[in-house]
Formats: sequence, structure tokens, C-alpha cells
Amino acid sequence: MTSVAQRLGQFVAEYASAEVPELALTHAKMVIASTLASAAVGVHIDSAAAIRGLALERGGRPEAHIWFTPPTAPALPVELAARVNAVASDAAASDDSDLRNIAHIGTIVSATALATGERIHAPGLDVLAAIVLGYEVAGRIGAAITPGYSDRGFHGSVITVFGGATVAARLLKLPPEGVARAIALAATSIGGLYAAANTSVAREYHAGLSAMLGLEAALAAARGFAVDERIMEAPRGFFETFGANPTDPVTAALGWEWEILSHLAIKLVPGAHPYHAAAEATADAARQLDVAPDEIQSIVVAARSMGRNLYYHPTDLVGMAHSLPYFLAAAAVDRTFGWEHASPSKILDPVIDNVQNRVVLDPDAQNSLSVAGSCGARVSITSTTGRMVTSTILAPRGSCERGIEWADVDEKYRRLMALSGHESASVERSLSRIHELEGVQDISDLQVLIR
Repeated sequence: MTSVAQRLGQFVAEYASAEVPELALTHAKMVIASTLASAAVGVHIDSAAAIRGLALERGGRPEAHIWFTPPTAPALPVELAARVNAVASDAAASDDSDLRNIAHIGTIVSATALATGERIHAPGLDVLAAIVLGYEVAGRIGAAITPGYSDRGFHGSVITVFGGATVAARLLKLPPEGVARAIALAATSIGGLYAAANTSVAREYHAGLSAMLGLEAALAAARGFAVDERIMEAPRGFFETFGANPTDPVTAALGWEWEILSHLAIKLVPGAHPYHAAAEATADAARQLDVAPDEIQSIVVAARSMGRNLYYHPTDLVGMAHSLPYFLAAAAVDRTFGWEHASPSKILDPVIDNVQNRVVLDPDAQNSLSVAGSCGARVSITSTTGRMVTSTILAPRGSCERGIEWADVDEKYRRLMALSGHESASVERSLSRIHELEGVQDISDLQVLIR
């Protein structure tokens, strides 16, 4: 009997790029645009600067470039470039999510695909197909162990590393057994802690490791590094470690159902994805209630994905990204929630800070709320006069459940890419290239436009 890694390896190695559904390729292009836009903000964050500095000091064989560096900046070994770029994108908490697994698969597959593609001068269609297939493998393995990995204290990097390994193995044109070895090596490559996810920049450190170690797994497999290809289902192997025993479900209906078409969500506002629908519902309720901030008595939220504890009064981007009270207070005060709410002036706004104290979880509906997906929410705002307005949002904007529109992705790209120092004409050139990526003969052309 073939192993899970072997079945996945055969699928990844043999599935023709031209057979990937057109909408899946479109979503892959959207993922690239979203990842670059998030990195345009994240490149200025201290954690991203630290990893970038380490990589530039280390240097090495010139294979791929760091995004948003001057044209004179040197190229680096492919795994270092992928690591630096993944950290920058994840640091800004504005990238993407697989809503079923709550993991930023898109950041890892994009950073790895663009770096590997630049190294080998891959055509755009091959890069897009690799992203779709990398997303597929990571999402399926994630579904098998979610929520077991977080319940046991592991970060989502134990899932996303498979995306990096698969993308690199596909672009390096490894045979089925080579892809299987890369997946098996990825299974034993990373184990970030969940405790670092919400209040620590170790979150983006995990992203960098997923890209780098996934890519190194593929490079090692290409060199013939031997590994037990039954590591996923073996006793004390990957699945058992996370309390799961799925073998057939991981590989069922390969090529018929696509993770990137069912579970992808592009962030259209900053911060943790489970809070986006709640913020939208709050803004809607606040517009209907139409009262001043000091007339808000309470904001009660019900959702399945909010966790057990609330983090009040954040003081920086990391805290803001994981503070449900901040999301809801900001949305109630401003009656909208957008990119501006990641700014220090908004995070430290005294009016928003005061309203946070009135945000509470609905204890009765927390675990039984009937909303679509895992990231819907119902919010009720009550005024000091006793009037209450309730709003329900079933899924966040930019998610597969609601449909992902190019207009929204384009707006995000233009808004955030401008923060990297690119002029408007430069931003438009790179965005146009992403839209047409399946016809690009060398992915390095895009890399040049975002230097």
C-alpha cells in the first residue's frame, strides 16, 4: 500500500499545469498580490528588518532577491530570500488565511514560489500551478489535524511548511518519489508554539521557518536524501502526534476538489481573520444604532472562533491584530474598519480604548452560534437608553464563501504597495504583470518590478 506522502507526491508531480482550473489560477494570482501587499507594510517592521539583516550579512550564492530592496541589493540563496520575504508578509498581519485551518498558507506558497521560480527562471503558469498544488497539500494535511495541532500547543506552521515543500518540489520538477520525500521531510521539520501566535512577533518567525525549511526539504529530496515516506501515518508519526488517524481523507478526490477554491480568504482589512466578520457586523450595527461612543452601553459578540479570553487595550500592531475588543470598539466608534486601524494613532485612540471595556462575549451563543464557516459572527450593540441593534455576518469579505473579487484585491494592492516607496506607475506595472502572470515566460520579470 502506498503512503500518504507517496500518493500526494504522485499527484503533485504528474498533474499538468494546463489542467489546473482557471479560477484556481486566478486565486493563486490574488494570493501573490495579497502577499506582496502585506509585505510592503511588513518590510518596515523590526522583526522583518532583523531577519533581512541576518540574511544580507550571511550572503551566499545569488539565486533570488528580497522584495522591496534597491536594484543594487545582492541576490541571496533561494531559501534565505524565501524566509525574509515570508517574514515581511506575515509580520503585517495583512496577508491571507485558510479559514478552515486558520493558517497563512498563501504567504508561504507565494514566498517560496517566487523565490524558487526566480532561481530557475520558471514561467508564470508553472509558478501559479505550483501555488495551487502547494495550497492543496497544506490545506488537506491541515484539515486532518485541525484543531488538534492548536489544542496541543502547536502553531499553524506545522501545516504551512507542507506548502513550501510542495511548491519547491513541483518547480524543481522532482519525480513522484522526490516530492514524497520532500513532504515526508517537511513533516519532521518544524514545530512552532501556539503560545507565540497572538502576542509575540514569533508568529512571523514561524512563517519564515516554514518557507525556508519547506524549501530546504525539497532541495534535500532533490539530492536524494532518504526518509521514511510513511512518516505521516506511522506510529508516533505526524498524524498520531496531533491525535488524528486520517489516511484516506487526505488524498480523497485529488484533482476534483481544490482547497484554494473553498477555504482561501484574502484579508481586506488588517489583523486576525476570525475577527473580520465581527468588525463588519459591529460597524453595520453601529450605523443603524447611530449613537455617540459614550452612549454605547455594551457590545456583545457571538462567534465560534473567538476563543475563551479577550485581549483588551493593545498598544502595538501585534496586539491590535489579535484583540477582538479593539476590532469591535474601533468599528463601533468609526462605523467602519479598515487599513487605517492598524496605525498607532488609531490603536492608541482614547475614545476607542474606552469603548473596548464594553465588549463582552455572549456566553450562551459562543459554542452554538449557527453561522456559515468558522469565522462568521453576530454582534449586538445596546445603547444607554436600552435600544439594541443586532447584525450578523456569515463570512468575512474576501473569502471564498462570499466570493473574492479582483476589485477588492486591486484596491488592497494599490493602497499597501504605495507604503513600500513605489510610485503609482510602478505599482500599476507590477499589478498588471500579476494579472497576466500565466502568460509571463520568466517569473523574474515580476521580481524586477517589485525590487
